Amino acid sequence: MLKKMLFIYNPNAGTGVLKPRLSDVLDTFVKAEYEVTVYPTQRAQDAVRKIQEYQGDYDLIVCSGGDGTLDEVVTGLQHRQISVPLGYIPAGSTNDFAASLELPKDIVEAAETAVNGAAFPCDVGKFNSDYFIYIAAFGLFTDVSYETKQSMKNILGHLAYVLEGTKRIFNIPSYKIRVTHDGEEFEDEFIYGMVTNSRSVGGFSGIIGPGVVFDDGEFEVTLIKTPKNPIELNELLGAILMKQINPQRMYAFKSGCVRFESMEEIPWTLDGEFGGAHSEVVVRNKKQALNIMIRPETAAGLSAGKN
Repeated sequence: MLKKMLFIYNPNAGTGVLKPRLSDVLDTFVKAEYEVTVYPTQRAQDAVRKIQEYQGDYDLIVCSGGDGTLDEVVTGLQHRQISVPLGYIPAGSTNDFAASLELPKDIVEAAETAVNGAAFPCDVGKFNSDYFIYIAAFGLFTDVSYETKQSMKNILGHLAYVLEGTKRIFNIPSYKIRVTHDGEEFEDEFIYGMVTNSRSVGGFSGIIGPGVVFDDGEFEVTLIKTPKNPIELNELLGAILMKQINPQRMYAFKSGCVRFESMEEIPWTLDGEFGGAHSEVVVRNKKQALNIMIRPETAAGLSAGKN
């Protein structure tokens, strides 16, 4: 008996690597004995709508695109509160979460993992009433990913983000925020903050530090203080370049629930897409809320229970 699959893909993602291999991808699905319903997204948030509105039962959902496409599908699944396994074929400009999960970079190999891999119970983030899969962030350059034109991303890839970011270097906002987590509270001024479940952010791996796992019910939280003078700025830049935490310039901790409160509304990004401006944000970890297909041999390195 044929199994049923819903395949959602973003035809405009990345550098167009999926389009010339779409036939091979569909052939891989059919050979794995799936009856496939194919849906190319038409606009922003279309994948969320499709997941929330589809009728019938699917044994597997597969999505292809960038981190934003994955975010939309996961958001739809979480709002609908269904536990259908999810396969992911990365086809975006950066593909941070795919890199963290060590998914194949080759399109057809990723398709094979989606249908023949192992389901891994991955944590999901809840951001007020919204969701994210690997990062919620504010401050320095976080608007670059959603303000960079798609055409520029397609042509230049990750370099597009770097070029767009250089335009902002002399106009860095600072935010005074009260942070509460696990019975602790502190207040400071920050130029950047991120709540992550990833080993790669913005295409750069290792920036969060070692020991990141994806099913432990906790996020890695990194908050960068506003430098008050050139000496503090140099110390901060040195720590970032060395991928080290400087406790004088940064806060870094793990938590399953963090509250951010500020006097002004602060723009946030969720998985590289605009997440709205908020004066109060509560980020909660939904432990093992998503079953995502990965290569079986990589599972041990991703899990808290197998380290």
